[in-house]
Formats: sequence, C-alpha cells, structure tokens
Amino acid sequence: MEIPDFPAGAEERINGEKREKFRLFREILLEYNRKYNLTSITDEREIFYKHFLDSAAGAFLFPSGANVAEVGSGAGFPSLVLKILREDISFTLFESVGKKCDFLRVAVDNLGLSGVNIMQMRAEDAAGEEKFREKFDFCTARAVARMNTLCEYCLPLVRVGGAFVAYKSGDGAEIGEAEKAVRILGGERAEIYEYELPEGFGSRTLAVVKKRAHTPAKYPRGQGKPRKQPL
Repeated sequence: MEIPDFPAGAEERINGEKREKFRLFREILLEYNRKYNLTSITDEREIFYKHFLDSAAGAFLFPSGANVAEVGSGAGFPSLVLKILREDISFTLFESVGKKCDFLRVAVDNLGLSGVNIMQMRAEDAAGEEKFREKFDFCTARAVARMNTLCEYCLPLVRVGGAFVAYKSGDGAEIGEAEKAVRILGGERAEIYEYELPEGFGSRTLAVVKKRAHTPAKYPRGQGKPRKQPL
C-alpha cells in the first residue's frame, strides 16, 4: 500500500512552518553526536531524508490526541520528528542509555516541546510496571531490533484496540517471520505501507500491528531472551 500524500505531503510539512525547528534539531543532533555517537549519518541531506523525512512518513497513522510510547528512542527518531509535526500527540520515550536520555532532554527543552516524557529504562522493565503495561494507544520503534523481537518489547505496552507501528527497511521478510510472535502477543497480522524516500535514498516500510487481545503476563521475557530466543 502507498502512504497517502508521500513523499510530497511529508516533505512540504517539514519545509513549511516547522522548518526552523528542524534546522535547530539538526544543529543539536550534530553538536551532541560528537560526544554521544548518536548517529552515523551526519551529511545534511542524509539527515533530512533518512532521519527527518523517513520519521515523518508515519505521521498520518496516529489519530488526534494519541498517547504514544517509543521503545529505544536513541536520537529521537521517529518520536521528536512526529512531535514537531503533530503537537497533539503525547509521547513517553523509553531509552536505557543515560547519555541518550540526556540528549533527548536537551532536544525537547531547546525545541520547546511539551507532552514528552523521557524514561531511562528498558522496555521489558516498563512493561512489568502497571502504570505502563497496556496503557498506550500506540507504540513505535525505529532501527532497534528485528520485527519478532520488537513485537515482544512493544506490544505489551499497547492497550487492546491500539497498535504498534514499526519503521523498517524495504525488505519485508522479517515482517513475515514475526507473524507467530504477533499472534502470541495479542496482535493481528501487520498492515504494510511501502514507500520510497526521494532522490534514491532507499525503500522503506511501515508495519502496523493492531492489538486485538491482552498480551500474556509472561511477556516480555527478561534476561535478553527476546533477542537471543525470538518468538
């Protein structure tokens, strides 16, 4: 399926009234990247297409006022890009690395973003806490792990009736291999949205897994099992 109004719609939004915030975001990212190694992408054009425009591609998926969790936030992709574009969405960012949390706090403060909660904790620990487990309308993740592992980290955070939105490469094989995990964790087969970044910057996919049943209490497993022994 094609994403509506992409890439023209997303590119127009980034280059329109939000342009100054994206310019500032890029400056902060490059400044802190020298200390924290947040991204290997430092070319201005590559940042725009591979980080900003790619993150913006999923903006249409979230309804007004959605409460969204992000797992493995890193440098804030897609969350901070989505927040700049969609001020109505609230975010809770789960990031286990302290230095990355420090960067996220600086970015949120300097960009003047409200409704962003940054938690230094692992997704599997968050899902074990009542205040987070199955409390979010959506969960999203980008460049964190393979799809079957991601589902175990993310679906326990999503309420029944919500969805998990995964930003993936153009290779859909790993989405297919995650079908067993999706079923076990209470989801249904992913809806796939394929798109091409402009100017040959690559094929990308959004995989949307709707939550249809409660995730069994034993998931997510601890001790690194979602990565070592994926469902």
